[in-house]
Amino acid sequence: MGRVVLVTGVARPLSGRFVRRVQREEGVDKVVAVDSVAPAHQLGDAEFVQADIGRPAIGRLLAEYRVDTVVHLDVSGTPLGGGGRSSVKEANVIGTLQLLGACQKAPSVRRLVVKSSTNVYGSASRDPAVFTETTPAKALPSGGFAKDAVEVEGYVRGFARRRPDVAVCVLRFANILGPGADTPLAEYFSLPVLPTVLGYDPRLQFVHEEDCLDVLRIAAGEPARGTLNSGTFNIAGDGVVLLSQCARRLGSPTVPVLLPAVTWVGAALRTVGVTDFSREQIRLLTHGRVVSTVQMRDTLGFHPAWTTAQTFADFARARGSGLLPPQAVAHAVDRVAETVRAPSTAYPEPSAD
Repeated sequence: MGRVVLVTGVARPLSGRFVRRVQREEGVDKVVAVDSVAPAHQLGDAEFVQADIGRPAIGRLLAEYRVDTVVHLDVSGTPLGGGGRSSVKEANVIGTLQLLGACQKAPSVRRLVVKSSTNVYGSASRDPAVFTETTPAKALPSGGFAKDAVEVEGYVRGFARRRPDVAVCVLRFANILGPGADTPLAEYFSLPVLPTVLGYDPRLQFVHEEDCLDVLRIAAGEPARGTLNSGTFNIAGDGVVLLSQCARRLGSPTVPVLLPAVTWVGAALRTVGVTDFSREQIRLLTHGRVVSTVQMRDTLGFHPAWTTAQTFADFARARGSGLLPPQAVAHAVDRVAETVRAPSTAYPEPSAD
């Protein structure tokens, strides 16, 4: 009998695509797709079970299907079905805690993959230029999805100590973008006008949806020769882009706001549906964040097909033009930059005579 893979959070588009893809993997006999909300998309030949992973029923599913691989994708910064921040936190934290408790009691489970985020590093003015997987955060996230991710990883580490026989892989994704992305940053970039923090132009990293699917496939299977898919890995595309570059490529005007007033802007954005414009999101858009992907390449053996810049370009194409033509914005900014750099000739330097 082949492997039995259980995937959580399948009502989200990215998770649904992974369910359809993992069915085609050699050695996978059955895929059990679980979510508390019925998906609007097809799941192929997977068996969908509508269940809340925060309830004891998840333990019965693991035992009934003799699941050996669990891929936990129900960790997200955006709600489904119109829920608010409280429902997101309950699904992320309480749901993960209950799922891990069920996995601990299930002797058939041999591999666990958990979707996490580089948000666990936080964003601060004294951050290192590049975070590695072992770099401690200067200041732990105090709220929002970032805090959820920190708590989730803490529970996963506890599970790994109690079940050393289970291969545990934690994937810390950079900001996920692409045509179908439903992340808080995708919501932010979809605004007609982008609020920014006056005096700051943060460095950002992105990972494409397609690369997410590929790395999840690697993490959920047997490791290839010379690689190891147990441990914690940063997942991001090559390179960085500045927030100002993102705005120019989208054709979106920006509104610089003084840092003390950004909290008010965040509250206003939440009222119009940007669910996770939390204090941690504001810090990201102030200080940025860049992570090392050496372990992703050398140990996990994953090489992204999309760079950070290519990922954002694909997102921008799918989103469509903003209020301003991107070419016009770029041309205007370049003209201003050239003017600032050009030496003034209105008042020539006095001669040495």
